[in-house]
Amino acid sequence: MFELNKLTERTYYINCPAKIGLYKPNDTDVYLIDSGNDKDAGRKVKKILNENNWNLKGIINTHSNADHIGGNRYLQQQYGCKVFSGGIEAAFIQYPVLEPSFLYGGYPCKDLRHKFLMAQESSVTDISDSQFPKELEVIPLYGHFFDMIGIRTPDEVVFLADCISSADALDKYQISFIYDVKSYLTTLDKVQSMSAEFFVPAHADVSKDVSDLAELNRQKVFEISESIKKLLKTPMCFDSLLKEIFDMYKLSMNFEQYVLVGSTVRSYLSWLKDDEKVDISFEENKPLWRSL
Repeated sequence: MFELNKLTERTYYINCPAKIGLYKPNDTDVYLIDSGNDKDAGRKVKKILNENNWNLKGIINTHSNADHIGGNRYLQQQYGCKVFSGGIEAAFIQYPVLEPSFLYGGYPCKDLRHKFLMAQESSVTDISDSQFPKELEVIPLYGHFFDMIGIRTPDEVVFLADCISSADALDKYQISFIYDVKSYLTTLDKVQSMSAEFFVPAHADVSKDVSDLAELNRQKVFEISESIKKLLKTPMCFDSLLKEIFDMYKLSMNFEQYVLVGSTVRSYLSWLKDDEKVDISFEENKPLWRSL
């Protein structure tokens, strides 16, 4: 874990739970694409940089999930580097309590205020800033999170962040986190039509072709949506639906999974309601979801 892998002359990745990209514009400077899940990840990155006599010029965050920004603060303190982001993601990076608050739907109790859902804050520079490396292409990859992006380097390596999960991850976790299902499907269409020398998903193997994996992720979305519609042939409240989904997919509920899977199921319900596949009614002060 945390091995440095060279893909092309100027582009590398660090193999860790959420892969970290590394782009080298010259012999001495590097930019990171994400920073790992915590301060310890930052230390391990710094060790790699020191071993290669590289100077960290900046960190480009694909999105604000804690496992992608957890090393920001440590590395920013060590190098004085800029952290580049934009949109809602920038707000979450500067004010990381927003992530567990968003997931829970209110002030998060201390069970949710931990490093897996709430990184330490870091200062952010917008990706439109003049010091952002303009040779890097910013690719909108919306759906998994608010304003998630991918990065294409000049030597045709595309970092895909969290827009596709590995087959093993889909089999193990079943329900991948999605904020906007409609946008997520559009992103999968985009990814399937891309070409590159290498694709680097954060949570799947590096590959020269990810079209089949993108299709697998798409089919999983449709499978889950069909499961929800089938369950809602019997009208039920949200927590009852969530319990049925956990049972159906043999998942084990704890507080973290309750908010992560729960938020995703709410996103599916919004998508299905907008598409007039499900609806909600309020009977005796009880909200009931049902299939149409």
